Amino acid sequence: MPNNDLQLYGEARGGDIKAFEVLFRRYYSPLCSYAFRYTKSSDYSEELVQELFFVLWRDRADIQINHSVKSYMFEAVRNRALHYIEHLHVRERYRFAEKINQSEATSSCSPEADAEAKDVEQRMSEILLQFPDRRRRIFYMHRFGGFKYAEIAEKLMISIKTVEAEMHKALKAFKLGLVNN
Repeated sequence: MPNNDLQLYGEARGGDIKAFEVLFRRYYSPLCSYAFRYTKSSDYSEELVQELFFVLWRDRADIQINHSVKSYMFEAVRNRALHYIEHLHVRERYRFAEKINQSEATSSCSPEADAEAKDVEQRMSEILLQFPDRRRRIFYMHRFGGFKYAEIAEKLMISIKTVEAEMHKALKAFKLGLVNN
């Protein structure tokens, strides 16, 4: 079994689970500690690192690391942790906007309009909770974070077409969910 990370990763890319396990054991704890510096959550830090290793194994044929496996993994963890923090900020802005909207709605609407607005908000919240995490994140980033599709694609490391498709599905779900209610 080679000791060099690049050789180990090369063997793991070829399907050698033992080589992958060596990399996992070597970097799991340091990556969790590094992620914790950003997230301040040991649970999320572990989840983030586990997800990274899952993606490294699942997409091993497509991911080429030419220089440093260690640098690649630490940068990937940093990016994922920053996305997590950004997601928390978007959620916080959304909650703040909701509070403002609720206070404006209660001060300027009739009781019937207020009840209808609350029903619509409730239904929208239910629909949002049914979205897969990625779709929900894309929707929040675009609608409440002000991000453009290209920015979202870059931050989440996905294609613009994926962002467009997820937003289309989200808007379609809202339309169907609110019309059929």
